[in-house]
Amino acid sequence: MQVPSGRPAMTPEMIEAAVQVLKSGRYVKGPKNEEFEQGFAAYCGASRGISVSNGTIALYLALQALDVKKGDEVLVPANTFIATAEPIKLLGAKPVFVDCNEAYLIDLKDAEKKVTKKTKGLIPVHLYGQPCDMKEVSDFKKRHGCWVLEDCAQAHGAEYGGRRVGSFGEMACFSFFPSKNMTVAGDGGMVLSSDEGLAKTVEMLRDHGRDFHAPNGANVHPLLSLNYRLSEVLAAIGNEQLKLLPEFVKARQRIARRYDKELRNDVVKPVVLPNRSHAYHLYVLRTRKRDELMAWLKKEGVATGIHYPIPVHKQPSMDCQGQRVPNVEKYADEILSIPMYPSLTEEEQGFVVEKINAFRF
Repeated sequence: MQVPSGRPAMTPEMIEAAVQVLKSGRYVKGPKNEEFEQGFAAYCGASRGISVSNGTIALYLALQALDVKKGDEVLVPANTFIATAEPIKLLGAKPVFVDCNEAYLIDLKDAEKKVTKKTKGLIPVHLYGQPCDMKEVSDFKKRHGCWVLEDCAQAHGAEYGGRRVGSFGEMACFSFFPSKNMTVAGDGGMVLSSDEGLAKTVEMLRDHGRDFHAPNGANVHPLLSLNYRLSEVLAAIGNEQLKLLPEFVKARQRIARRYDKELRNDVVKPVVLPNRSHAYHLYVLRTRKRDELMAWLKKEGVATGIHYPIPVHKQPSMDCQGQRVPNVEKYADEILSIPMYPSLTEEEQGFVVEKINAFRF
């Protein structure tokens, strides 16, 4: 048996939705995007949604709307995909990297030590599908007078205190890349906000800086920007995926419960912190024999991944020598992501468990 690391869901309804858009001749700025924006924002509990070309651009436009500029500092976890930090650098600001806790989430005690007069905001990343402690994040924000931008790229459907992620910060950003908890069958992203001013700014930045609400409509460009729109075909697929998202999340949680129960304790299993619902974008193990286990599983037919082998602060493009995040650096040598997706069959789940338990730790 061969168990892949991922398997995107595609249903006849998604294919038909795409075909109908192709037949309509309306490929951009149409009703499918409006439906997707409204539906996804409502699902997450936000007032506005702005669809964009991908999750990285979602962060980039959100940071522009928050007026991040040269000389500013933004607190970000070092244990994340580089896309969380790239837009900060591109806007001329400095990403200040923060260590993680035992659940791989941003450690706000470490963040406290790194606040300066230049600190403008905090980006909590709901990594692997588990929400950060948004009560602590809110308290941090009040103490330091900074904004909060949620990175929800891996946490569609996750909840903190019974409230879905994407509704806590001034803004929140999602990705719909094929490996995510829901996809548009390509690159896609969404910015959420309940602040109408911020939402309107992102809306303009998405489309050449145009203000469609001005008297002259599309001919007025108050902001300098480029085209970051999402196509109608992808939005149509997103609408169909959104209908299935609750089912997808439940399936991931069922698989996680089985892994929790049946995997041996020779590996460190995910720590789920109180008052939250984990959406399990990834199921991440930890062991000092990570590389040996990974090689063993590959030989036995089980695909795995590492999220992430090189912490962001160590990437050459970040130019961040001297920033210390000891937990992140330790975990980067030990973490291993095993197969986790809704269509993973019970037989495949059992095979994964069997092969991990057969490894000599």
